[in-house]
Amino acid sequence: MIVDPTPLIERIRTLCLALPEALERESHGAPGFVVADGKFFAYFWHNHHDDGETALIVRTTGGDEQAQLIEFDPKTYYKPAYLGASGWIAVRLNGDTVDWDRVDDRIAISWELAAPQQVLEAGGR
Repeated sequence: MIVDPTPLIERIRTLCLALPEALERESHGAPGFVVADGKFFAYFWHNHHDDGETALIVRTTGGDEQAQLIEFDPKTYYKPAYLGASGWIAVRLNGDTVDWDRVDDRIAISWELAAPQQVLEAGGR
């Protein structure tokens, strides 16, 4: 189900930019979010390559965590095109049952995985 992305990207933008040294940077025509040294920690994809999904794409610790998330909740998580091979996970934002606390946690975890050591040592989030 394709939804109006405007309120969703605004909410994702607010969550991402609340983290220390986070900046928004466009990537392949979609909003992306980087920390300090320019490493991406999140992307917002809306109907990316006509897939019909509106999703947050975030880092995981790797393929094992990615597989566990998908197995745990396949209605929420899926392996995104391109980045999925590197362990990233997609969090569906379609529909009215989005668990925003879970989304916020996934953004924070992804930020921590991308943040340089000096940012983490300075207090992180």
